[in-house]
Amino acid sequence: MTVANSRKAEVTLPTDEQILITREFDAPKHLVYRAWTTPELVKRWWHANRGVVTLAEIDLRVGGKWRYLAVADDGTEVGFHGEYREIVPNERLVSTEIYEGLPEGVSEDDAATLNTASFLEANGRTLLTILVQAKNKVSRDAIIESGMEAGLQDALDLAEQVALSLR
Repeated sequence: MTVANSRKAEVTLPTDEQILITREFDAPKHLVYRAWTTPELVKRWWHANRGVVTLAEIDLRVGGKWRYLAVADDGTEVGFHGEYREIVPNERLVSTEIYEGLPEGVSEDDAATLNTASFLEANGRTLLTILVQAKNKVSRDAIIESGMEAGLQDALDLAEQVALSLR
């Protein structure tokens, strides 16, 4: 079942080291949070219509690790991983994020971002905000220049569909 997305994500750059993503979902926050934190559900949206998610591991506890792998349509494997720093169920997730295809010479520590996802509900709809804190402007700009916004838009559209399917 395909559901038209209710909103487009807005991507802004509040500082030289930050990316702020906001998007409204036509679903209550507990369903959006569940779609965000359940491996079987993440596999249904994280691919952003660009391949297949082959692995979604989530150890949802402070200090717990997460890892997602996908095989893109061109056969390339894409992976990200991180660690949860703060968890407030249905409200807030803070975690690190590291792209597994870093160029040689770039350390994971230098490339890691700290991502804060907040879920705010009003009238049965959820405002998701994701603040991506990079180490510096070069890292932030590399993320933006990677084409992340197009994939992000499609992934969030799919995440909304997954959340709506849980009603």
